[in-house]
Amino acid sequence: MSFEARITRCPDPFDKDKGEEIAAELGDTGPAVADLLKGTAGCSPYLAGLIRREQDWLLPALDDPEAALGAALDAPGEAETDDLGAALRQAKRRVALLTALADLGGVWSLEEVTGAISRLADRAVDLGLKRLLATEAERGRLPEKHGMFVLAMGKGGAFELNYSSDIDLIVLFDETQHDADAYDEVRAGFVKVTKRLVSLLSDQRSDGYVFRTDLRLRPDASVTPVCIAAGAAETYYESVGRTWERAAYIKARACAGDIAAGERFLKTLRPFVWRKHLDFAAIQDAHDMRLRIRDHKGFGRSAALPGHDMKLGRGGIREIEFFTQTRQLIAGGRDPSLQVRGTVEGLSALAAAGWVGEDVATSLTHHYRQHREVEHRLQMIGDAQTHSLPTNDEGFDRLAAFMGTDRATLKRDLSDRLEAVDSLTEGFFAPGATPPAATRFDSAVSERWQTYPALRSRRAQEIFKRIEPKLYAQLQEAARPEEALSQFDGFLRGLPAGVQLFSLFDANPQLLGLIADICSTAPALAAYLSRNAGVLDAVIGGDFFSPWPGVEHLSKDMSEEIGRATDYEAALDAARRWAKEWHFRVGVHHLRGLVGAEEVGKDYADLAEAVVAGIWPHVVAEVTRRHGPPPGHGAVVLGMGSLGARRLNATSDLDLIVIYDADGAESSDGPRPLTSRAYYAKLTQALVTALSAAMAEGRLYEVDMRLRPSGRQGPVATALSAFETYQLTEAWTWEHLALTRARTIAGDPALAKDVEAVRCKVLADRGGSRDVRADVAEMRGRIAAAKAPQGQYDAKIGRGRLQDIELCAQAATLLSGGSAREVPDQLALGATAGILTDDQAATLQRASALFWSLQSASRLLTGAPLDLDAVGEGGLRLILRETGMESVDALRQTMTELGDAAAAAIDEVLGGEHA
Repeated sequence: MSFEARITRCPDPFDKDKGEEIAAELGDTGPAVADLLKGTAGCSPYLAGLIRREQDWLLPALDDPEAALGAALDAPGEAETDDLGAALRQAKRRVALLTALADLGGVWSLEEVTGAISRLADRAVDLGLKRLLATEAERGRLPEKHGMFVLAMGKGGAFELNYSSDIDLIVLFDETQHDADAYDEVRAGFVKVTKRLVSLLSDQRSDGYVFRTDLRLRPDASVTPVCIAAGAAETYYESVGRTWERAAYIKARACAGDIAAGERFLKTLRPFVWRKHLDFAAIQDAHDMRLRIRDHKGFGRSAALPGHDMKLGRGGIREIEFFTQTRQLIAGGRDPSLQVRGTVEGLSALAAAGWVGEDVATSLTHHYRQHREVEHRLQMIGDAQTHSLPTNDEGFDRLAAFMGTDRATLKRDLSDRLEAVDSLTEGFFAPGATPPAATRFDSAVSERWQTYPALRSRRAQEIFKRIEPKLYAQLQEAARPEEALSQFDGFLRGLPAGVQLFSLFDANPQLLGLIADICSTAPALAAYLSRNAGVLDAVIGGDFFSPWPGVEHLSKDMSEEIGRATDYEAALDAARRWAKEWHFRVGVHHLRGLVGAEEVGKDYADLAEAVVAGIWPHVVAEVTRRHGPPPGHGAVVLGMGSLGARRLNATSDLDLIVIYDADGAESSDGPRPLTSRAYYAKLTQALVTALSAAMAEGRLYEVDMRLRPSGRQGPVATALSAFETYQLTEAWTWEHLALTRARTIAGDPALAKDVEAVRCKVLADRGGSRDVRADVAEMRGRIAAAKAPQGQYDAKIGRGRLQDIELCAQAATLLSGGSAREVPDQLALGATAGILTDDQAATLQRASALFWSLQSASRLLTGAPLDLDAVGEGGLRLILRETGMESVDALRQTMTELGDAAAAAIDEVLGGEHA
């Protein structure tokens, strides 16, 4: 479609005579183009001059503006080096004219307009740099392999350059491509090239200029040369980089020179730009920056239109950019979908991820586009880098004509849009007035808070002062406020730092209610939270209180999370961060009564299975890298004990064993081959280390492998054939009992089927091979003698308590020759097989449910067997809710009655009484 046919709007000529004169000079252009030229020339002296100067080129260009743009960008590449400056300036004039007409006529969208200008900047910088480097190489002053690159920053990096924009660049070089002894000479050469490049682009000549160029965004610009080593820049950002520099790098893009080196550099800065935890502290930084800009530029809070800055003033373009970039900084480290450069693209991504409402994103996008059009018209008038509205009626009349409207309408629209943007963004940066002083109900506790690590910095103290009143209000709502305050004191004392967390609370006050709830109810969970405050990020994500997704979803999510890691150690740290968030989620759901004890046990087990299954391929890959692929058919990981039975609590460790099938292979085939037995031992040890090693993000689980064949004396990994033989010929009854709960949780699916077949075969064959009842009765006696209950509320140890019931359930499964794993299923199987009577099974089921509810709750609250003095009022309410009891007396009486009944049933099944 021709340019003429694509015109959808047209400016009105402010200077009609000028417009008519320019249109007449171009002759017959078609009515729509003629009107566009009249309006353009009649409003912009600068564009009138360009039309006159480039009229021979312009009319053919309008036949196919996209092709004309491409040709204008390509043309400087054909120029001789000495003529490059003139060729680039001509390209600038032609692109500026074509872009202006396409913009004013509605032929191109905002993105096409800014993209055309940005492509011109890229072309000019890249061509200029390469020509200058080539010249220096020909003269023997620089090597041909230079490693020098340019980063387009700000609007240039995001392809958002405005009509009369300067370009913000950072010029760096990859020092690893040069010998150390040549470093100073090479750097000096690059500095000279950079200065010449800036001169080539920005010097004003009789035929114009290319781009005004700004290099002040480089690290420590007041003292560093205009081109510095990438390694030095990286060190700077890692040590003293500030929030505004992180925001600047959201849009950064390698645009010239050694692009690959530039992209490698940007990749190294990802951890600096995109923090692994939600970074609400960036809000205050951005707000402070806005205020500094306003104070420095003298914009204040005036809403008057004359002279108002459309970029930096209230409700202007920068407000929308800050709003978008700050939210990207907050959440972009956790959500890669937010790591986009463009402002409109960023708003869309934030809305899609739920960080900004769809209506807010739509409104700000509309206002942003309108603001940018006004900005472009202001700059087109005289090719001036200005964002200020006119100061008199004549100026507004000219701008209104350029916008195709009248002065009154223009002013009304501008006021409405600026006010709308201000109202949408200001609350985000400054959500409210300074809060009233906090009403403290125990000054002795709160006065020592200033000595804690979390409040050592002035900034942390300032933020905490804002949230203190809300915090006290939440703690006052607890059943025992002083008790809740004491628990919060322990939480605060354990925090290593406070700025990020307090900023999170400041921006999300609802979290204070959760913190108060945890502190007043579950000291162990509060202590966990103080060590792992980053888990609160998950609460803000939006689906924290959704139903449990199940092990398949968890496994997929886990694999995606650690799959983004750049190396093995990073993958293990990513697994720890991920697992801690989900572990915290289970605890909070339990605390809030969203799930009961049985569900909690399965949720913790699902999480552990997802972690082991997710880490396993990375462990295998790491061992493969050193010793070659696993010989034979590989290995599987079996979850034993409570993990196999899918009944974990908040503090459970993991019972694991590894079984492999070398299939006759004697050794691995790799850089450092190992015998098959040694290989799988190494693989097992690597898995244990991956799960239990204390790393930067803590540890995942303690691992116990004593349930493997021969216990501590046996190899850490067992061959399938040896496992089968051992279980059929040597294993003790207690090992067969453990096998009733074994479940494959990771590894080769085919081998997993073989292992399960062996398990079922052993259980079917060995149940009647010995006097199982006598063996279990003897075991029961030894257990009772070895460890006494820890108080009357110990749910696990003691006659008729959990351990006793689980032992009976496993014995019933073994005697029946069945393969059930979970306690309720094992008891039901025992009843079906006649090992238990229906009454015995029902009694044991009720006792198991009560004691498991008690065990699960007490581990969440204190991490230890229940001590009513330690749990406090809030914890006691949770205990009674979980067990369905009305009072402590009722709980104690029911525990005694059900425990005695369960013990009697177990005595009848196994024979004898073992106290």
